Amino acid sequence: MLVPALLVLLFCLRGHAGLSPHFLQQPKDLMVLLGDEARLPCALGTYSGVVQWTKDGLALGGERDLPGWSRYWISGDAARGQHDLHIRPVELEDQASYECQATQAGLRSRPAQLHVLVPPEAPQVLGSPSVSLVAGVPANLTCRSRGDARPTPELLWFRDEVQLDGATSYQTLLKKGTIESVESILSFTPSSHDDGATLVCRARSQALPAGKDTAITLSLQYSPVVTLSAEPQTVQEGEKVTFLCQARAQPPVTGYRWAKGGSPVPGARGPMLEVVADTSFLTAPVSCEVSNAVGSANCSTALDVQFGPILQAKPEPMSVDQGEEASFSCAWHGNPLPRVTWTRHGGAQVLGYGPTLRLPSVGPEDAGDYVCRAETGPSGLGGGAAEVRLTVNAPPVVTALHSSTAFLRGPARLQCLVFASPAPEAVVWSWDEGFLEKGSRGRFLVETFPAPEGRIGQGPGLISVLHISGTQESDFSRGFNCSARNRLGEGDTWISLGRREVLPTIRVVAGVASLATSLIIVITGVALCCWCQASFSKQKNQVHIPGSSHGSSLRGPEEEETGSSENQGSIMHMDSSDLVLDEEGALETKDPTNGYYKVQGVSVSLSIGKTPGDGLFLPPSSPLGPLGTPPFYDFNSHLGMPRPCKLSRAQAGYLTTPHSRAFTSYIKPTSFGPPDRAPRTPPFPYASFPTPSHCRLQTHV
Repeated sequence: MLVPALLVLLFCLRGHAGLSPHFLQQPKDLMVLLGDEARLPCALGTYSGVVQWTKDGLALGGERDLPGWSRYWISGDAARGQHDLHIRPVELEDQASYECQATQAGLRSRPAQLHVLVPPEAPQVLGSPSVSLVAGVPANLTCRSRGDARPTPELLWFRDEVQLDGATSYQTLLKKGTIESVESILSFTPSSHDDGATLVCRARSQALPAGKDTAITLSLQYSPVVTLSAEPQTVQEGEKVTFLCQARAQPPVTGYRWAKGGSPVPGARGPMLEVVADTSFLTAPVSCEVSNAVGSANCSTALDVQFGPILQAKPEPMSVDQGEEASFSCAWHGNPLPRVTWTRHGGAQVLGYGPTLRLPSVGPEDAGDYVCRAETGPSGLGGGAAEVRLTVNAPPVVTALHSSTAFLRGPARLQCLVFASPAPEAVVWSWDEGFLEKGSRGRFLVETFPAPEGRIGQGPGLISVLHISGTQESDFSRGFNCSARNRLGEGDTWISLGRREVLPTIRVVAGVASLATSLIIVITGVALCCWCQASFSKQKNQVHIPGSSHGSSLRGPEEEETGSSENQGSIMHMDSSDLVLDEEGALETKDPTNGYYKVQGVSVSLSIGKTPGDGLFLPPSSPLGPLGTPPFYDFNSHLGMPRPCKLSRAQAGYLTTPHSRAFTSYIKPTSFGPPDRAPRTPPFPYASFPTPSHCRLQTHV
């Protein structure tokens, strides 16, 4: 019974304690913009007495309208314990510490600090709205904020909404300790790209988080900014190229200056330059310098000049010993860079690529000429080649020139050809009983002289000759050795002497002599027979044809002296039935000798039977007959039977001799006079014909 009674007592005591006055809500620190309304809350529970507010410890009064404080009042339902303090509009003097007090209950709230915020004014930038600067020269931009802004504003710099670093802030204090102004200095080095740029100085604080801005524009003076271009940039040697120099400057450009490889280009003015490209433009770029009042700037560019291979380092010939390594180098310059290959002279097999060719352990077969060739590939800019010779030092190579033969006890000559690099120290001929290097010894003599052509890569050639005077039987049965030596070794060859027999040669000569004698005898006999036959037929078969009607005589000197018609008549032996002369009319024809014989040309046509072509065949004239008689032609040996002959005067001034063996001869007369014509002589003097069995004709015109 005692324990339950105690529990009831404790519950009653606890309930009585919970009904004492207490704060349901206390004021807190507050920041209010100047001119806005401030509200400090205060709420009490189980309290119905007087509630008042204090400002920095000064009581504002217990009434809810707070007389004497026109901008202050207390709001809320007092029955519910609500006692909120209002201030409107807030002024700078309202910034203080406030408390809510329940005087009858002896309760005080915690102090609440009221902060009055004053927004900053727009800052000022020295030199705004446009600041003139020089590119490349360090500059300072100053931004200043004045007034009673609370709290002190922060000054920031922006460009294109991007905050700039490097600004330094300064504060200026009054004697009272208050802040008079705030400055921010931005230090930077402007460039030509900053010309026309806009910078913003922003004053920002808790009173105005967005801040207030002041913008300025930069006006830059800068030296020229140069851009140099070439058209075309890639060019073949010899083509024209145009350079264009473009510049941006403030103030404007005052001049241009062109240079190539650092040397001024004479006569080059203005923003354009035309040149003819060559290989020097690869290593000597073209530059353009532009100037204005602030300064100058330049820009350079190099051309991509394409050209064919140019030999810069020629390969040097080498002489190496057999078994050693040989190495050649050659350097080619070109754009594009040429491909270098190595081949043997006259060969197509590629031995190596690149500027160096190495031949390990060379032998005599490696000696010769090598070609270093540069090729440009598909660019079509040509190529080049350089040759170099490799000489391989080896023991001499000795060969016999040709086989030698000689007569017994006659002279003989043996020859050997020697190639050696280095040159042989000696060339020695040796045989059974001795040797000989140079000079003579008994029947032997040695001569050595350079060969007309050497073997490429194996040094110059020598020809050594061994002369033997009066060969003996032993010379044909033994061998002769030709040997040569140098510092690398010795080489030799054996040469034998062949024997030539005398008897076969004598037989051949005798046979040739006998054959020649027989031919001479036969020719002499034939000649005698012809002469006899001609003499026998001289008086039987002749025809004498006198000269032309102009009265000029072409007889021989003896005939001119006699002038006998009997002599002429005795020469004429012919049958009119066998020979018929056509004398229908004598035609005046042109002198075929052009006046040399002063006679008129006579054309004679002779037909013998039905000879093909009605031509005239004239065999050689016979030399037989008395002096002074004209020569005649004997046809007896050519005709087997008599045939009728016809002599007619042709229509032209020359002998018509269609036969392939016909001919005409002219004899210059020794005297001139009227022709002597024998009885029954035809009007063609000085033409004699044989009997019709063989027609022969001799003409004198």
